[in-house]
Amino acid sequence: MASTVEGGDTALLPEFPRGPLDAYRARASFSWKELALFTEGEGMLRFKKTIFSALENDPLFARSPGADLSLEKYRELNFLRCKRIFEYDFLSVEDMFKSPLKVFGSAVYSSGSERHLTYIQKIFRMEIFGCFALTELSHGSNTKAIRTTAHYDPATEEFIIHSPDFEAAKFWVGNMGKTATHAVVFAKLCVPGDQCHGLHPFIVQIRDPKTLLPMPGVMVGDIGKKLGQNGLDNGFAMFHKVRVPRQSLLNRMGDVTPEGTYVSPFKDVRQRFGASLGSLSSGRVSIVSLAILNLKLAVAIALRFSATRRQFGPTEEEEIPVLEYPMQQWRLLPYLAAVYALDHFSKSLFLDLVELQRGLASGDRSARQAELGREIHALASASKPLASWTTQQGIQECREACGGHGYLAMNRLGVLRDDNDPNCTYEGDNNILLQQTSNYLLGLLAHQVHDGACFRSPLKSVDFLDAYPGILDQKFEVSSVADCLDSAVALAAYKWLVCYLLRETYQKLNQEKRSGSSDFEARNKCQVSHGRPLALAFVELTVVQRFHEHVHQPSVPPSLRAVLGRLSALYALWSLSRHAALLYRGGYFSGEQAGEVLESAVLALCSQLKDDAVALVDVIAPPDFVLDSPIGRADGELYKNLWGAVLQESKVLERASWWPEFSVNKPVIGSLKSKL
Repeated sequence: MASTVEGGDTALLPEFPRGPLDAYRARASFSWKELALFTEGEGMLRFKKTIFSALENDPLFARSPGADLSLEKYRELNFLRCKRIFEYDFLSVEDMFKSPLKVFGSAVYSSGSERHLTYIQKIFRMEIFGCFALTELSHGSNTKAIRTTAHYDPATEEFIIHSPDFEAAKFWVGNMGKTATHAVVFAKLCVPGDQCHGLHPFIVQIRDPKTLLPMPGVMVGDIGKKLGQNGLDNGFAMFHKVRVPRQSLLNRMGDVTPEGTYVSPFKDVRQRFGASLGSLSSGRVSIVSLAILNLKLAVAIALRFSATRRQFGPTEEEEIPVLEYPMQQWRLLPYLAAVYALDHFSKSLFLDLVELQRGLASGDRSARQAELGREIHALASASKPLASWTTQQGIQECREACGGHGYLAMNRLGVLRDDNDPNCTYEGDNNILLQQTSNYLLGLLAHQVHDGACFRSPLKSVDFLDAYPGILDQKFEVSSVADCLDSAVALAAYKWLVCYLLRETYQKLNQEKRSGSSDFEARNKCQVSHGRPLALAFVELTVVQRFHEHVHQPSVPPSLRAVLGRLSALYALWSLSRHAALLYRGGYFSGEQAGEVLESAVLALCSQLKDDAVALVDVIAPPDFVLDSPIGRADGELYKNLWGAVLQESKVLERASWWPEFSVNKPVIGSLKSKL
């Protein structure tokens, strides 16, 4: 790795064009190329470069200045681009399984079996186009209330897929509006004798691939324009007694024999539920990565802008880059640290998910496998809210930090904000998902209290809770900023915070039950000030823990340890600072000094990372044609790029088409007063 950097592999990592950003790049404490190789690996960098180079030279992916496409044309362009990517064949089916980080698994792969692999091959040949149909018009987060049914008919060895009424229509399904030919439809599986076995996924053909017309018994359509992501055709579908073969059931968790008997490799219902939770976490894990990608782009734009935008200065003759101001550093650099921490976490969680799916595919039905599914479900249910909310807040901060120029649509921050917005909602509303995580933790504590069980989990995310009583006795004893500039300080505080919130939530829950509340009522009364912060603190601790271990591993090149350590500490302390009230309320903090040290440490780390900010952005930023923001280009020519982009917009120098309304058709003042 070192030899590649020393050799100056300009083909893989070319030098940036010279310009106004040179001063910051020269002041960086590390080599951005070395960090890129350490973070991504040479194989992934080459894979990305292959894709970016091909797309940049393809006219289909060129940005058309001033193009304001209709919804239909926008979706056509999006589909043509998707089709072109299939033609490039960047990633074969074999490569997908060899290098899982290059792609996220499909619902067919994660929930099906060997008999369904032909569908994956057809998808990669674009013979069929798929979608994931879980949500219904009247139910989303409450999946147990999904009403689409799948009754098995042993006489024909078919399932009958049926929507009882319009409220049971599948809704918000991506690709379903105009494009998908097949859907993974979640329905309640029922066998003869009115025995129902809960939600199961089925492959259902909804359109004829040759005509894209609906199949018999299927009503399918588009739900209309959205606030963002309008290149994606979200749709709805209703099924009127649509028959599909028995083999259409994605049968990894359960199957039905030709005679109509339900069978499952999981004899224990709890184990089956745990494994199914993990396999259904792939969508949420994918959203974590999508959200962080949006934040990467926004942070890259805002920090390159901040390093070249000069305003005010120590004298009237000298203006300085706005990045030199502590306020700008405090607004943006924590989000840069968040990108690095959350990006590492999302990759590691995805690999955990791959481990789960491979175990299921190999027939592993152990208790550990089921517990791994539950743990991944808990982590995915909290990390999606954390990543999507952090990104939504971060993009808004980046927009404001770029002033008026950030509000200009061509600079892309508005589009990023709108496109990230649904990440807070689909695959589960964020606040509701956090209940899944708090319930997981409460269940572990109840098991420990009643059965004396140890806190153990396959990924070790809860193992620290074994020291639960001793951790609660700890106090924050750091008295100087210098002693606080390490993520280990935040780790200790986070462990205390999770233990404190877990104890308080557990006690609150039992108190509500003793007062006569049902379990349903008690959990709802606990969620706002107990369960919600518990789930967030737990997942933040997990992110901080994993990134801390990553940047302190022996394989980190010595030249990168300082900057990575600062990123880790900044993310940890900045995240922790948002829980200051809880830390004081629980007694971990006392006196003014604790809060002041925490605030000062965040500012000190921002100052230390300021000169590295541009180089850190260079590591995560895609090529200019992907970033697609005049104020965020790698050459740093802020005003030249922005001015040129404005002049290239359509009709910017032409007079308005409605000019006669001003110049010729003058209003007759008061002519309509009599009609009032």
